Amino acid sequence: MQKIVIATKNPGKVREMAAALSALPVEVVSLAEFGQLPDAVEDGKTFAENARIKAAFYRQQTGCACIADDSGLEIEVLGGAPGIHSARFAGFHADDATNNAKMVEELQRLGVSESAADYRCAIAFVGLDGMELAADGRCDGQIKLAPKGENGFGYDPYFYPQEYPGRTMAELTLEEKQRISHRGKALKALSRELEARLK
Repeated sequence: MQKIVIATKNPGKVREMAAALSALPVEVVSLAEFGQLPDAVEDGKTFAENARIKAAFYRQQTGCACIADDSGLEIEVLGGAPGIHSARFAGFHADDATNNAKMVEELQRLGVSESAADYRCAIAFVGLDGMELAADGRCDGQIKLAPKGENGFGYDPYFYPQEYPGRTMAELTLEEKQRISHRGKALKALSRELEARLK
């Protein structure tokens, strides 16, 4: 059975990705299982470029096929920010709490309590044989200032997907989130591609 490394130590992302790939004849493992590895230099200009950079880098570091994603939140009134800088919106070593605080601060500075927004995700697969696959997904909705919900991670407590206008992404079950999320859509497309190649 082929081992595929998910190029993240974020347990939320690993859980979502492993669930999406569960029907494939592969063993999914987290980057955390490989101990201390250097960070990939994500200097791409797009989500797709950064996903590919990470997948290729960690395939080389781990000696395993690798899947990496780059995803983020684009807020209309902020001109599409934080975008590809979503994970480090409040600085290089920012965590979810400081990134969310920075987002709320930026919206308040503009005097708005909500804005149209979308989540974007690009996923890349790099196999041991050098085969590369890519997929992307998008989820539209709204950002509001008051957080709700305990599930999810990142900006999820502030993001209301259009499919569930009264609930934030952090109030959805994993199954509900997988069905409509940017990462869920990208993973579904990638897993179809992978399934066809693995056959």
